[in-house]
Amino acid sequence: MNIIGIIGAMALEVETLKAHMSNVRVESRTGMNFFRGTLHSTEVVVVQSGVGKVNAALCVQILVDLYQVTHVINTGIAGSLDAALDICDIAISDDLAYHDFHVGPFGYPWGQVPGMDVLAFPADARMAGLAEELCRAQGVGCKRGRIVSGDQFIAEAAEKEAILAHVGGICTEMEGAAIAHAAYRNGIPFLVIRAISDKADHTAEMDYPTFERLAAERSAKLVEALVQEI
Repeated sequence: MNIIGIIGAMALEVETLKAHMSNVRVESRTGMNFFRGTLHSTEVVVVQSGVGKVNAALCVQILVDLYQVTHVINTGIAGSLDAALDICDIAISDDLAYHDFHVGPFGYPWGQVPGMDVLAFPADARMAGLAEELCRAQGVGCKRGRIVSGDQFIAEAAEKEAILAHVGGICTEMEGAAIAHAAYRNGIPFLVIRAISDKADHTAEMDYPTFERLAAERSAKLVEALVQEI
């Protein structure tokens, strides 16, 4: 039986999903509330992790250890790094990497975590394919590719260009790679889905508050459809 862990960093990223759940039981762990129940007859655990990589990784480990989840999905919003992804389009992860991890003086490429056998953590190809099919069916613009993460909100063109030069990617956010890292270490299939809220440049401070709710709701809608197909 599948038990799908669904993580959003902020309340608005998971509130729609929680509202549509049935038979809900809530438990608090490390300051996070875990909502276990069913979403369209699929057993899920929905949780707001809080912002940043440490919160996200901690959340995954709790989902694995205490709730025995079989899959992990991260829903939320992101800044576009790719001109093909416009505001409210969907970025679907093929893999995920850190854009702020660098130990180059010891011979590692940008983003490589020493001791890991990959630089970018591969998402589940089947889930990614299903998400892409659902976007096409809903008439929603989408693109698959690398999603990159770091503990900073990107709002300058120079920062954006540096990320693209170091690790590439189609969008940038603050949790996905840590979720991928933790899921990868636990052998759990995962997918990160992000709706674009801004262009990760000098317009971000204006666009983000304007489009964050609409983008978050679009991402959650896709996740809601996806759990019925896994």
